[in-house]
Amino acid sequence: MFDMGRVSAIKRARLQAVLVFCLLSVVACTPRYAAKHGQPHPSATIQSIYVATTRSLDDTGPAFGAARAKKLNYFRADISVPPTHEVGQIEWAKNAPDARTDFLLTDTLRFGNAGAMARSVQRATPGNETMVFVPGYNNTLSEAMYRLAQIRTDFDQGNPAVLFSWPSAGDPRGYVYDRDSVLFARDDLEHVLQSLTAAPGEKVFLLAHSVGSHLTMEVLRQAALRGDRRLLNRIGGVVLMSPDIDPDLFRRQAEAIGKLPQPFLIFTSQQDRALGLSALLSGRKPRLGVVDSPEAVEGLGVRVVDFSEVSDGKGLNHIVPVTSPAAVQLLKGLISQSERQGRWMNDFIVLHKQP
Repeated sequence: MFDMGRVSAIKRARLQAVLVFCLLSVVACTPRYAAKHGQPHPSATIQSIYVATTRSLDDTGPAFGAARAKKLNYFRADISVPPTHEVGQIEWAKNAPDARTDFLLTDTLRFGNAGAMARSVQRATPGNETMVFVPGYNNTLSEAMYRLAQIRTDFDQGNPAVLFSWPSAGDPRGYVYDRDSVLFARDDLEHVLQSLTAAPGEKVFLLAHSVGSHLTMEVLRQAALRGDRRLLNRIGGVVLMSPDIDPDLFRRQAEAIGKLPQPFLIFTSQQDRALGLSALLSGRKPRLGVVDSPEAVEGLGVRVVDFSEVSDGKGLNHIVPVTSPAAVQLLKGLISQSERQGRWMNDFIVLHKQP
């Protein structure tokens, strides 16, 4: 006798697989743009982005692709943000680059090792806390560099900024490859953090997105298991945006780390369609980035900021805190308030869009 319940479950699983494949195929057809070189406009804002990457140089030219490198590569990229820039946007040069209207790559400088890059970071920018951005799934190096330049511009961020660009496939069909690449890059991210905090008093602030949040948590976990409280004490705060992590796994990671760096913030949205797709790929388990109550992270020393009422207007809502002008305004107000009061207000905050 056939188990009809099992047959139905198999059919549902196959249907879900077909739907996921179709969705990924549609997304894969969306045009992708690369950074283009050019001269800045006199009114442009220049953002110096330091990059540590485990991507290999592309065979077709002097650019970093999706392949995994045997060793880290380091460089500085100067990004020109146009005077016409709108909050939350990356103005890509779709044809001939125009510094008046487009993001441009104006200059680059290679470094031989992490120490050389760290010394340049500390000389170039005042302050002793460096923001380290760990991007998410389906990301290219160009997209990550421009995104960090956009974030620095929109949030008036003056501290030095380092992009840790792990080798994402840069293809929506490369989800499994990206999950493996996250594990591949753990030791390298830890090495970069060690280098940036080697000098007395130096700290880092970690900003991670999507699958990059999983990478960040794994690095904190392995530092804790190694007994490296020095590094953990040099982390001045952590923000996980739309974290693509199983909530049960996150709890295990957090418990292994022990006392989490503070502040430790998780930005969530129940409207995040990309995490809905991730849940399908991972067996329909909701991801950490869509939690809707404080119970999911209770007792971990974590604060949740819910962006569900705010949209980026593009459909996926996967990086709303930095792509929605309304979210940027709300978040800047929340940051300003927390700085004035010296603490974050509540463990669970729902941001309401202004009428």
